[in-house]
Amino acid sequence: MMIFSKFERMTAWRYLRAKRKEGFISVITGFAVVGIALGVATLIIVMSVMNGFREELLSRILGINGHIGIVSTVGLPFDNYKQAVKDIQEIESVKLVIPQIEKQLLASSGRTSEGAMVRGIAKEDIVRKPVLAQGFKGSDLDAFEGNVVIVGNRFAQKMGLVVGSDLTLISPNGKITAFGTVPRIKSYKVIGTFDVGMYEYDANYIFMPLKTAQTYFGLGDAVSQLDVTLRDDTMLKPVRKAIEDSVGAAAYVYDWKQSNSAFFNAIDVERNVMFIVLTLIILVAAFNIITGLIMLVKDKARDVAVLRTMGASKAMIMRIFFIDGAVIGIIGTVVGLALGLLFCDNIEAIRQLLQSISGQDLFSAEIYFLSQLPAKVNVTEVTAVVLMALILSFLATLYPAYRAAKFDPVEALRYE
Repeated sequence: MMIFSKFERMTAWRYLRAKRKEGFISVITGFAVVGIALGVATLIIVMSVMNGFREELLSRILGINGHIGIVSTVGLPFDNYKQAVKDIQEIESVKLVIPQIEKQLLASSGRTSEGAMVRGIAKEDIVRKPVLAQGFKGSDLDAFEGNVVIVGNRFAQKMGLVVGSDLTLISPNGKITAFGTVPRIKSYKVIGTFDVGMYEYDANYIFMPLKTAQTYFGLGDAVSQLDVTLRDDTMLKPVRKAIEDSVGAAAYVYDWKQSNSAFFNAIDVERNVMFIVLTLIILVAAFNIITGLIMLVKDKARDVAVLRTMGASKAMIMRIFFIDGAVIGIIGTVVGLALGLLFCDNIEAIRQLLQSISGQDLFSAEIYFLSQLPAKVNVTEVTAVVLMALILSFLATLYPAYRAAKFDPVEALRYE
């Protein structure tokens, strides 16, 4: 372990405190500190936002859809789903199994028409899923039976719907007659809206009581799919295998990774690329340290020569300038760490402030799927960023410190 003497520490600190005539050196030192701080803070903020975005999106998706889905492979609905639910529920690590109906259709409010996704689900199953229960807290679930629907808040806005409005649903899979297929058309009363914080669902989904959906789509006592939620997502593969063995070839089993693979792969790739790109900011700041120290070495050439003639060794001179560079790196890293963590802790408030000042929507739910800007600080990643910044800073001091130690005191004094 490198031990620094009191003299080395005092001399290094004196060199960092430039006199008025040497003010340019202190400006360069300041830029190096700011560069390191901004690099560390930016990297922490971006990585935390990417982590938060991925985790929030994943929690919303799994909170609404579950880990595993089961649909019929023969195109027929599950008419024996009650027994299938019991069998799957007995599999270890399965938390709950929800039978539901999900169909695409056309919705009309009299003012406009939009394509929508209808999900038929029992009200007790809504309460069993925390994300759905939280999203539906503004609606009266006790009234969720009969010819009623609950729509997403953004869907209600674009359709001009309020509680008590009538919504007409038109399904192309209607009754077959001698004159062809007649679409199913029926009106339902809107008894509330939901907000699950994910634009795709808030703007496109309509929830309907399961029995009402069975009647509307003519399924009798059947459902179109089963939704399985696990207690432990690390058990996804073995549980999926057990379900496949249980249902056999009559059903197709898929998991959330399959249905969202392209999306989450894109997030992971973007996150890795951003880490590499933003690391260059810290690298540039490290070069600023090299530049500043080289100029400091040239400026202090006479002082170095005097120290050498007074008996200071090359190692001592090298340690003095190493301390200067290390202090710049440490201060910049600590400031960047504090700034990054503070920003992440208040990121949504900062977004709202900037949004109110600029008058622009800085995190559009239509583009980013979520209605709030998330951030999750990963301790391991933050530690890696801090260590990387410190290592780059320390490495940046080696060459200038080596140059200072190699100074010939006779030559330095001759040209003064």
